[in-house]
Amino acid sequence: MTSQTTSGAGYATERETTEGRVFNVTGGDWDTITGGIDPLSNEKIVVNMGPQHPSTHGVLRLVLELEGETVTQVRPVVGYLHTGIEKNLEYRNWTQGTTFVTRMDYLAPLFNETGYCLAVEKLLGITDDITERANTIRVLFMELNRISSHLVWIATTGMELGAISMMLYGFREREYILDIFEETSGLRMNHAYIRPGGVAQDIPDSAIRKIRDLLVYLPKKLKEYEAMLSGQVIWQERTQGVAVLDVTGCLSLGITGPVLRSAGLAWDLRKTMPYCGYEDYEFDVPTATSADVWGRYLVRMAEIRESLKIVEQALDRLKPGPVMIADKKIAWPAQLAVGVDGMGNSLEHVAKIMGQSMESLIHHFKLVTEGFRVPPGQVYVGIEHPRGELGVHAVSDGGTHPYRVHYRDPSFVNLQAIPAMAEGALLADVIAGGASLDPVMGGCDR
Repeated sequence: MTSQTTSGAGYATERETTEGRVFNVTGGDWDTITGGIDPLSNEKIVVNMGPQHPSTHGVLRLVLELEGETVTQVRPVVGYLHTGIEKNLEYRNWTQGTTFVTRMDYLAPLFNETGYCLAVEKLLGITDDITERANTIRVLFMELNRISSHLVWIATTGMELGAISMMLYGFREREYILDIFEETSGLRMNHAYIRPGGVAQDIPDSAIRKIRDLLVYLPKKLKEYEAMLSGQVIWQERTQGVAVLDVTGCLSLGITGPVLRSAGLAWDLRKTMPYCGYEDYEFDVPTATSADVWGRYLVRMAEIRESLKIVEQALDRLKPGPVMIADKKIAWPAQLAVGVDGMGNSLEHVAKIMGQSMESLIHHFKLVTEGFRVPPGQVYVGIEHPRGELGVHAVSDGGTHPYRVHYRDPSFVNLQAIPAMAEGALLADVIAGGASLDPVMGGCDR
């Protein structure tokens, strides 16, 4: 016989089973809130915004208490996109983990991969053995991914505040960057391109040519965006002085990224705690002082330009060399060739693997099926994600699978700011304030 109790204020029930304690997650304390309101004598209104609302950046649910058009209380409810990725990592080898983590924040997959791989490499003690070309490619692709992520933010926020054309133009430019990713990794999103020890394969010359074309093409488009938005009275009215969160509020809630920098604090892990060789690149950390939606818009536009500067430097630093660590006990076999059917490996490549030696074939088989062992220990690695600090806490028990991997995703942390920004403001400003955080629920719920 199992016992069942109520946990918290109606948020979830729990029960003991043979598999351990099981929680049944519900839709927050909706019944408690609405049940205590007398509709005849109380003018308070309780409404759901989401989880299907088109302006909630995915499946975010906000339970709003309103008095007229004024928001008196906000309750963010998350978990509608939970995928169990962190748990799945415990059942895959260390290299296969990149295929899972890339699907967390699906607008910034290369950052998920890099944070994970840096943590694995730190556990292995091979951080300094990563080749210069591999590190340069990582920086190059992260900055391209930062640009594409910010373009989605400008596009979607523009649409939510009435600038429909911005949605079309932002996604148009993002497509160009996704073409570069596809040409290099074979995929537009969810690449699993950055692997422990380096990257899956080298960047082709055709992709480099496209990147150089982007460096010429995109700055002109950014000027068009600013001409469309910055001087537009409606855009100014919907963003200036809206959803203010000063630097004290940001630090109290753990808010990082463009939201923190829009409040005036130039905190950027690429500068304060460099990784992947960022200390060798020249770039500025844009800030604003208004601490509102307008400031976050200015910061992100400036960050795109700084990322373009880093991309240009990375291209100039690309020197010939290997893109994977030399240690064959760790380096995943990545010299792949596509078969005549467009999938799998070519017969020539398979023949080469099988024709080297029996020991080589056995090693190849064990590395792919079982994976390499990682010494026991735990590490934390933080990188500068488009939405703030992305932290990876990885724990190894000495086996071929992670014992535990936990992500500090900036979307999850930054969502704490919604009540602070929205309560006491108008209902329409909840949309602008929430959008200015740029939350991606795949990263929040993972």
